[in-house]
Amino acid sequence: MKIKTLVAVLLLSGGVTSTFAQTENCNSNSSISHEAVRAGNFKDAYAPCMAVLKDCPTLRYYTFTDAQKILAGFLSQIKDRNSADYKKYFDELMDVYDLRMKYIPEFISKGMKGVPSVADALGAKAVDYLQFAPAPDLNTAYNWLKESVQAEKGGSKGAVLHYFLDVSMQKVKADDNHTDQFFQDYIDASKYADDALAAETKEAKKANLQAIKDNLVAMFIQSGVADCESLQNIYGPKVEENKTDSTFLKKALNILKLMKCNESEVYFKASEYMYQIDPTADAAVGVAYMYYKKGDYDNAVKYFDEALIKETDNDKKAEMAYATAAALMQAKKLSQARAYCQKAIGFKENYGDPYILLAQLYGSNPNWTDEPALNKCTYFVVIDKLQRAKAVDPSVTERANELIGTYSRHTPQAKDLFMLGYKAGDRITIGGWIGESTTIR
Repeated sequence: MKIKTLVAVLLLSGGVTSTFAQTENCNSNSSISHEAVRAGNFKDAYAPCMAVLKDCPTLRYYTFTDAQKILAGFLSQIKDRNSADYKKYFDELMDVYDLRMKYIPEFISKGMKGVPSVADALGAKAVDYLQFAPAPDLNTAYNWLKESVQAEKGGSKGAVLHYFLDVSMQKVKADDNHTDQFFQDYIDASKYADDALAAETKEAKKANLQAIKDNLVAMFIQSGVADCESLQNIYGPKVEENKTDSTFLKKALNILKLMKCNESEVYFKASEYMYQIDPTADAAVGVAYMYYKKGDYDNAVKYFDEALIKETDNDKKAEMAYATAAALMQAKKLSQARAYCQKAIGFKENYGDPYILLAQLYGSNPNWTDEPALNKCTYFVVIDKLQRAKAVDPSVTERANELIGTYSRHTPQAKDLFMLGYKAGDRITIGGWIGESTTIR
């Protein structure tokens, strides 16, 4: 019995010694590799880092990120992507990601801070796969990115959102059947970017997120598949199929508005169905545009007015008031159109379009007296409005200047005004429905 006990003790002590030695070796390799990585010395960091991942993968989480930096560094230095070394390091990089995802739950269960989710790691794997794979498979990358984004949502990294939409765009260019999914991917990615923006408080990070969002919009517009005709063909039947689904209708309307397709039949239909479900300001505007296009200006104004009451954003209210003024101008209701132009300016002072529309309203009906030369003075008021338009809103300068050139040809000659007792510099009030004063040039 004593001999057996002694043997057992010796065996046990040998196991403890072996385990202790392995732990010490792991700690030593971890320290060596981590310091080398921090110094940018990937060559000396490689062997000890890989040893740690092989012998004690749950020792420290940063071993995985160190390994990814090392392998990405090696791959960046190899020009021949078909070489044996390149393939070896690439396969190892993918294996490191798989090992990292395998052990993330264990790190999290131990309460370690700063450990990302498995979905986050999958998104990072997809990004490196696209950057380093000798011949990346779009479907593989897309599936990884989609899984990551759908899990992380607003917590998705900017690079993951970017590549998710980029790969989806590449897929749609290769296969038209992916078009509808591409639109949905854009809606999702854009929403997640918006969610991240709303949650962020640091200005620097907000600026970075805004750049990501802007890039997503640019990619969508430049995809080549998002023109109004294709959107009509894609969403026309779907709107009919989903006319009671407010979630679908909102998404469709968001895409159509983004692409400025709010004069398309599908936009009108989607707005009409959305209004029946939930008569929001946006839905009312869509119905108003539908009646406007049909020439039913009374109903157009009715729905524009409803939208103005429900809307709380002044910029949107300004656009609605301007659209109402345009509808009333078409209906030859000039004084009412002027009132809505003034409302639009009241909601948004630096809005040039209402001033231009006012100029066109006055220019379309300049006669207020029996004296032709005085009627021509109306064009001085017209030019005043155009000058004001480009002063408050430089974006309309070119259009305003073109109209100034046109209307200037209709102003009265000095000799005609002189015969009526007027000269340059005098103030004159334009009568009739206009009722504004101006200076004779």
